[in-house]
Amino acid sequence: MRIARGFKARRRRKKVLQLAKGFRGGRSKLFRTAANAVDKALMYAYRDRKVRKRDFRKLWIIRINAAARMNEMSYSKFIHGLKLANIQLDRKVLAELAISDPAGFSHIAQLACQQN
Repeated sequence: MRIARGFKARRRRKKVLQLAKGFRGGRSKLFRTAANAVDKALMYAYRDRKVRKRDFRKLWIIRINAAARMNEMSYSKFIHGLKLANIQLDRKVLAELAISDPAGFSHIAQLACQQN
């Protein structure tokens, strides 16, 4: 005689299929393939939360480097000058300054240049 299992198993399957919503084909309809797809998707999501931080830092460094070179200075010399001048702005703020307020960024670059 076949046993259909109870409430707990149905709830577990329903949760997995809910997470698989939007996947294509059997990956959103069939429990076993959906469970594999959801596991993989959750692993990618966990990994890419870390990768996003790296990517943004890379982007900020590229923007700061471009703005520093417009002020006749390399990125490394600019950051070193900031450390010596005891200016504690992080890369996110510096990149935003470089885009939105180039005059303010060049003033900071002048202060960093005086320290080198």
